[in-house]
Amino acid sequence: MKVAMKYLTILASFWLLVSVAHPGQIDLLTIDAVIGPISSRVITGAIEEAETDGAEALVIELNTPGGLDESMREIIQKILASEVPVIIYVSPSGSRAASAGVFLTISAHVAAMAPGTNIGAAHPVNIGGEMDSVMSEKVANDAAAYIKTLANKRGRNAEWAEEAVYKSASITEYEALEKNVIDIVATDIRDLLNKCDGRAVELPDTSVILATKGAEVKRIEISFANRVLDVISNPNIAYILMTIGMMGLYFEFANPGAIIPGVVGAICLLLAFFAFSTLPINYAGLLLIILGVILFVAELKIASHGVLTIGAIASLFFGSIMLIETDVPYMNISLSVIIPMVATIAAFFIFAIWLALRAQGRKVATGAEGMVGEVGTASTDISESGTVYIHGEYWNAQSEKPITKGDRIRVVGVDGLVLKVEKPS
Repeated sequence: MKVAMKYLTILASFWLLVSVAHPGQIDLLTIDAVIGPISSRVITGAIEEAETDGAEALVIELNTPGGLDESMREIIQKILASEVPVIIYVSPSGSRAASAGVFLTISAHVAAMAPGTNIGAAHPVNIGGEMDSVMSEKVANDAAAYIKTLANKRGRNAEWAEEAVYKSASITEYEALEKNVIDIVATDIRDLLNKCDGRAVELPDTSVILATKGAEVKRIEISFANRVLDVISNPNIAYILMTIGMMGLYFEFANPGAIIPGVVGAICLLLAFFAFSTLPINYAGLLLIILGVILFVAELKIASHGVLTIGAIASLFFGSIMLIETDVPYMNISLSVIIPMVATIAAFFIFAIWLALRAQGRKVATGAEGMVGEVGTASTDISESGTVYIHGEYWNAQSEKPITKGDRIRVVGVDGLVLKVEKPS
């Protein structure tokens, strides 16, 4: 028995030496975006991948102005249930963890910041619809209770966390360290891993001591599909896609069989609808945009002398401004995008209207009516009736004055299949 225990002790010591000599793997994910459905998918996927890898920890390098409450809570739930320690590192220098980013940082097993970063301003803002004072107070109280719970769970400064919600308090990295809002200030990833080494963290079912010093870092790359979806979720991109989509479908309906404009327009509209599903849409603004397109189409059919066109431009402009209903600046559509797009749509339809009016003003070029004004040659003598040769065709003709065979004639009218002609003056 003693021999067995001796060998077990030797094996345990050997395993410990090997573990120290060969530290585990650290997974690293960079999030530099608004917190939304796509970033939620990416972060939760990274946590699952770190668990599958058996990583010592997952480091999330974070820079965010905030985002959607629902997406933020999904991420936090995943962090709290994670079997792998999650280290949130506000980095690089110049980055911030604002609004939803504060909640994520507070919820992490280890919270860290790089020099030249800041954290705070977590007061809930209006995203989608007006809130009265009572509702605003309820939302703020709910957010304050949530962040206080997270801070208490991680042993962080709950009093400051409440101030970040109620008073939009914001502090620098060293102030955050001093106030026990974060655990570490680190200059880079390697410095972070050195400072995390030996820290005890609580997982759902156990406590672990981090062994991160000298660990191999594996970067988790965001998939191409998620990158594309993240780009189109930008309100400006979504608005541009919607505009292109409407113009493409209009061109297809106006010119059936063109195919390419219809396909491109349908794809752009579907992508825009996906993006709008993640954004707070004001349907009055959307209806104004649709009304603007209808008014442009109506201008092609009705001679309003520009009244419908002016109304369409105004409808498009105000609808575009109203389209995203939020007080959050980074979720609004920029005027630098709205004005050029409205001008482009207006120019497109005005050009189409000009072409239509120009076509209406042209002389008829086909059918019997198109013969009026044409010049040909008398193929027989014409007193009251005869034949003429025009455009390679022989026509029966009548003339009030006699015309000699071979004379030049001009068509002045059409009566069924008989041309009324005269000598050119």
